[in-house]
Amino acid sequence: MKKIGIGFIGFGTVGQGVWKNLEPQREELENRLGVKIAFPRIAVRDIGRSRDVDVPAQIMTEDPYEVINDPAVDIVCELMGGTGKAREYTEAALKAGKVVVTANKALIYACGQQLFDLVKKHGGHYYFEASVAGAIPIIKTLREGLVANRFASIAGIINGTCNYILSRMEAERKSYETILADAKALGYVEQDDSLDLDGKDAFHKAVILAFLAHGKWIDEDHALVEGIRNVTLEDMDLAKNFGYRIKLIGLIRRNFKTNALSLSVSPSLVPLDKTLARVDGVYNAIKLSGDVAGTTILIGRGAGRDATSSAVISDIVDAIIGIRDDAHKFFTAADIDANYHMGENLRMATVDEIKSPFYIRVTVADQVGVLADIYRDLAELNISIAKVATYEHRETGTGTVTLLTYPTSESTMEKLFSRFEKIKNILGRPLLLRVYESVRG
Repeated sequence: MKKIGIGFIGFGTVGQGVWKNLEPQREELENRLGVKIAFPRIAVRDIGRSRDVDVPAQIMTEDPYEVINDPAVDIVCELMGGTGKAREYTEAALKAGKVVVTANKALIYACGQQLFDLVKKHGGHYYFEASVAGAIPIIKTLREGLVANRFASIAGIINGTCNYILSRMEAERKSYETILADAKALGYVEQDDSLDLDGKDAFHKAVILAFLAHGKWIDEDHALVEGIRNVTLEDMDLAKNFGYRIKLIGLIRRNFKTNALSLSVSPSLVPLDKTLARVDGVYNAIKLSGDVAGTTILIGRGAGRDATSSAVISDIVDAIIGIRDDAHKFFTAADIDANYHMGENLRMATVDEIKSPFYIRVTVADQVGVLADIYRDLAELNISIAKVATYEHRETGTGTVTLLTYPTSESTMEKLFSRFEKIKNILGRPLLLRVYESVRG
């Protein structure tokens, strides 16, 4: 019976979750897969640190290269995160022809093309199901279940932390700062909280999905990326009055007529009757609009140790099968070449081409003529209004104007906000949110 060794580089929250869920199933998996599974080496930062799981002391090391260079290690699980040392160790493992399993979406975003090139050159393999949407098997769905489809749209809630914060703010009528503190205490927020709260984590995941679906890497200069810091309870109430809930939505759209691709991550108004509007807490949801299968929606836990470890273990099992049969399914040289070829003729959509309805909240001084100034700018830019609501705050001498527009372009909204800066009775910067419906372009 073939013996397959699994090594770990990084043994924090996710690594310990993988051990906790994999070790008790080892014998059952061995019987199902027809192999012997071993854990020769685990690299940690501090061997003396206390952990939630019991691991034999003799397999622990503080040198990741002892994992990479150990001939008994066939599969290297890179679970340390980040893009510095994690890149160094991943590249070394791939150059050694190892199979690498990771949950590191930031590294894939920053260095994916170079890492895939190493797979092609040195014959290793790279599995990364856990990098997107936690327990949802979205990468397998794209690569296997829906491989016959072309996707005009991939949209979803792909950051469980932001969804948890927004859901609890709305349900409990508590401030952003209060719920954020709870999320940090529960371990839902990245150490660098800007990754979650400013939309960067969701952006990294969306880039991976765009590459898998369309074969094109997208950098931040060619995408719209915004976080949830400026969303208030007032906005949630106003959105609900208009028939929407606010969710952080990652959106990838392709216009097959013009061969233009766009990617955005932003707080968006989702109609109350849509599935994405009803997904709360740490759950993720991804809606795939395929030309063959139609609409497919996947929902599952997107944050937390067990959700991520479930996806890592799934990749480990696939890697074991690949080693056993010498028939890896994901990202062989042919797969990589096919993806690159698929995206060769794609271009990024311009801001004139990207259109959607918008939600605008403007705080104004209670002065005669301010509404006339706002409506004049809207009319001169040919922005049509679908709904409007105004609220007076007598105690402060201010008012709130909220508008829902019909679909218009990103470039037109940029011009509108430039004009708003010249209206002296507009207080502060207005809030602009996209509306996830009737999306064009």
